[in-house]
Amino acid sequence: MDRTREEVAATLQIAKLNAEDFRSTVHCLTFNRAFNSGDYSLMELDDALCKEIEAGGSLVIRGEKSDHAVLCSESKTYDLKIADTSNLLLFIPGCKTPDQLLADQQEVNVVRCEIAGFSNHYWELRRCRPKLKKLKKLLMENTYDGPENQGNRDNDTSLYTTEDLLNQIQASNEELSEHLKVIHACNIKGFWRILDFDYEMKILNHVTQLVDSESWSFSKVPLNECLQELRPLEPEEMIEHCLNCYGKKFKEDDVIYFALNEDKICRATAQMLLQNAVKFNLAEFQEVWQQSVPEGMTTRTDQLKGLALVDRTSRPETVCLLKTEDLPEDTQERFNSLFTMREKWMEADIAPYIKDLCGEKQTIGALLTKYARCSVQNGIKLYNSRRPIS
Repeated sequence: MDRTREEVAATLQIAKLNAEDFRSTVHCLTFNRAFNSGDYSLMELDDALCKEIEAGGSLVIRGEKSDHAVLCSESKTYDLKIADTSNLLLFIPGCKTPDQLLADQQEVNVVRCEIAGFSNHYWELRRCRPKLKKLKKLLMENTYDGPENQGNRDNDTSLYTTEDLLNQIQASNEELSEHLKVIHACNIKGFWRILDFDYEMKILNHVTQLVDSESWSFSKVPLNECLQELRPLEPEEMIEHCLNCYGKKFKEDDVIYFALNEDKICRATAQMLLQNAVKFNLAEFQEVWQQSVPEGMTTRTDQLKGLALVDRTSRPETVCLLKTEDLPEDTQERFNSLFTMREKWMEADIAPYIKDLCGEKQTIGALLTKYARCSVQNGIKLYNSRRPIS
């Protein structure tokens, strides 16, 4: 039923409200005949996401049936959680907010609006880490170990395009692209592949041996000459991919060079040595490790952070392979796994294995305070689990 101006004035009078304290536009609300509370969902967006939508961007909800759904923008991932509200939220198409109304309008204007639906909850977004552990698992189903060994394998096992991965991985486009670089994935004929580690090390050895034989500097490896010399041994795209993984491209006098990263090469060599051993005598490992890296490079134990665990309490001291990427993705499960391996940790030892769990503006110290208990033994600060570990 429509209201008249007189009825509006009478209502204000009964409520003992002064009409001069309000805008002159009055919205008269009625329910739509097709009114349904389940037709709409509300989502609260921050300013950055609003601007992204207004600029023509899109938001995508990702996750399989067994996953907790996340929402992804072009560059970030958000947890989706339902927030209840005690106030009923009405959906009113065409309803104007005070800033959209004329400020100097004198005469009362009754605007008729229909309520299309309502809700007493909305979706709340919270920034979260992308769930990327599944990415490497998918790509490891079919590793690439050279063109001569592929045969019909490409047709027999799963291969994934970027679109395929976005449909299965709960991450934004940018986060997925960045992690593909981190795990050394390579795009071969439109499909993302991970090189078999032994094959990757084989190519890296070709490169470092060439650098040594040509007396090049590790900080200035010419791309074209490198491709020309190694072309008979491996495909050019694999050689350049290896240079991208273990070096940084730069241009000088229109010539493309790569500066090889000493830490990355030393880490890869350490992984090669440790992958088939349960534990390694630390002193013996350090000797073999230094002998295995290219001449001119120096190995250091800090290069093993997040890759290998050094036990200085055992006699003799030992080292074993423990990669961050092999640990659980969930924060509590990660801490449970770490405290199962070792009852007490020094912060310097545990930090590399929980650093990736830190959210925006969250420190390793804050994470340890929440999930671990601190004690001091012989002047050394140690951390153990807050809950019993079975």
